[in-house]
Amino acid sequence: MTQWSVQWWRYPGYAFGVLSNDKSFRKNPLIGHPYLNELGLHRERVRLAAGIARNRRKFLGRSLDQAEREQFERDGFVIRENALAPDVFGRIREFLKNEPLPAREMRQGQTVTRMIPIGPQALQRLPDLAHFSNNRSIADLVRYVGGCGGDPIYYIQTVIAEPARKEADPQTALHADTFHSTSKAWLFLDDVGPEDGPFVFVPGSHKLTRERIEWEYRQSLIASNDARAHHADGSFRITPEELSKLGDYSPRKVTVPANTLVVADTYAFHSRAVSFRPTVRVELHAYHRGNPFNPLPLSGMSMIPGIKDRRLDIFLAMSDRKAKRDGRIPTWRDVGECTAYSEPHI
Repeated sequence: MTQWSVQWWRYPGYAFGVLSNDKSFRKNPLIGHPYLNELGLHRERVRLAAGIARNRRKFLGRSLDQAEREQFERDGFVIRENALAPDVFGRIREFLKNEPLPAREMRQGQTVTRMIPIGPQALQRLPDLAHFSNNRSIADLVRYVGGCGGDPIYYIQTVIAEPARKEADPQTALHADTFHSTSKAWLFLDDVGPEDGPFVFVPGSHKLTRERIEWEYRQSLIASNDARAHHADGSFRITPEELSKLGDYSPRKVTVPANTLVVADTYAFHSRAVSFRPTVRVELHAYHRGNPFNPLPLSGMSMIPGIKDRRLDIFLAMSDRKAKRDGRIPTWRDVGECTAYSEPHI
């Protein structure tokens, strides 16, 4: 029997996924279908999403500084130094060095990423965190860079590199997060030097050039069977040799002083730098991704009363429930309470 005859009832959902931010060529047989992509399905999803994001930015960028808009249009990311008042920044950093909060951890090869949600519990313990998570200027920049309305999700992130483990971290390969503009923001709590496992970004690679769209098209024809799990799931990896054929691009290590905010469109190629010594990088983090085909510069989900600051907690609870049902360990493992600077638990 064919897959269609066995799972025909799933296809309305798969079809709906084509008009959403679904990106997996492996999990959605329509998105990953070689013939549909030969006809241009993925290519047109990319083009349409880019056009809609461009139109939404006309509204989302009205409150931004002109220099920051120009920096984004040129590079695909924005750097804002002294993002928080020095006294506020100092209190946040001191608290996070010494006070434990409920945390989750995920291991990817030699790297452990810790997540501490900035929700009602964290805000009650440290109200100063609201200077980041309820900061309109920061939120407006995150929305503009991602070309998407609504509210970002905020958390405290720690990236711990343990190079002695000799296991590859998939995030150290240059990649795009998905097929459309999305944004991530990092407000670094410490200086980040070239040897501290910094964020790596390819300036200008957020632009949908003719070479980029042709590369996207070629990947779409083979992605569903790619041995690289992230690539098959729609987070396309690119080699330095491939990148050189797309244009005059040079990956840049984003080294910055403490209290610097970096906001990037992660449709652009980026990665985490390989760490050759143990490193710990702590940041206030924001993540923003919506439906790329929503023409309006807003999102209804984040405006539901009682949901805005609890979306991450709700997502984690649902993920825990699904992992338990499937008999597996959750991707983000609950490690109890710890500080942002603690040693890893997994």
